[in-house]
Amino acid sequence: MNSGGIFDLDRKKKRLEELGLQAENPAVWNDPAKMNALNKEKSILEKAIAEYESFAQKLADAEVLVDMAIEANDEDTFSEAKNEILSLQKMGQDLEIKRVLSGELDANSTYLSINAGAGGTEACDWASMLMRMYLRYADQHGYKTDILETSDGDGAGIKSVTMLIEGPYAYGHLKAESGVHRLVRISPFDSNARRHTSFASVFAWAEVDDDIKIEINPNDIEVETFRSSGAGGQHVNKTDSAVRMRHKPSGIVVACQSQRSQIQNREKALKMLKAALYEKEIEARNKAKEAQEAGKKANEWGSQIRSYVMHPYQMVKDHRTGFETNQVDDVMNGDLDGAIMAYLKSQIHPEGVQS
Repeated sequence: MNSGGIFDLDRKKKRLEELGLQAENPAVWNDPAKMNALNKEKSILEKAIAEYESFAQKLADAEVLVDMAIEANDEDTFSEAKNEILSLQKMGQDLEIKRVLSGELDANSTYLSINAGAGGTEACDWASMLMRMYLRYADQHGYKTDILETSDGDGAGIKSVTMLIEGPYAYGHLKAESGVHRLVRISPFDSNARRHTSFASVFAWAEVDDDIKIEINPNDIEVETFRSSGAGGQHVNKTDSAVRMRHKPSGIVVACQSQRSQIQNREKALKMLKAALYEKEIEARNKAKEAQEAGKKANEWGSQIRSYVMHPYQMVKDHRTGFETNQVDDVMNGDLDGAIMAYLKSQIHPEGVQS
């Protein structure tokens, strides 16, 4: 076994030792925020090391099983070994994904916003289809979802939605979705059954921990309250409980209407704003603004990162990586792993891909 380097096993073990030493420092015990951050990183590393060591042990066992099958010329043992190898392929793919997700915020939960592009009802319907796709993706991966704010379309669908998707590495995966998404289909709203092209933009940004300090001058925030238009009961719909915040220096706007009280919505909106500002700061530091720039592209022809074609043929194609599939229904039902993994692999340095 020499593939430990692929998954940075030695580096992870060394870092785990460093965290163990830090945890023995009495000064850390009196700093709850630092202790929580340390324990969180420690837990992630321990899980990663255990997963790799389990994979390595099962691979060694499979090799023994193959040798036994060859020596005994036993078909049943061959079949057992084949099933073990297929299982190991899936485990290896999962480990590879986690190797790719090594960014500072990749392990965090994520906010995800969807905005309909130009095109009226068509674009609003497309935005609602994307919302359903991401909700199904989240459900399939055991993520918890919370619709924070939504704006309904005039005739159908939605103009915009912001949701929180909570779970390990939610941001690491869904950052691959930031950009403009293009749909080509026969419109169900066109009585002449003509083909239409619709656009919607998607943008993901990581939720940040409470122990990360982001200082915001209250004078830089413009707060607006409004009546919730989404589900939430009569109380929500009859009071101005929803909150929209605009950070004047950066132009960032966030909104929350998922809670019954204005105070709770204000707290959530402020947390969203801090997360957005933190991501902006990280991007500036690393000079890696591709995701943010993709989110700001015009919702129009030529700027899309991915196309979903339903007529005259069936195809989903990611224009950044060349990933293609003709299983459009599966993708719209949340099967995004192929497209997301292709994007994440493309972000590794060439030597990382080849290792």
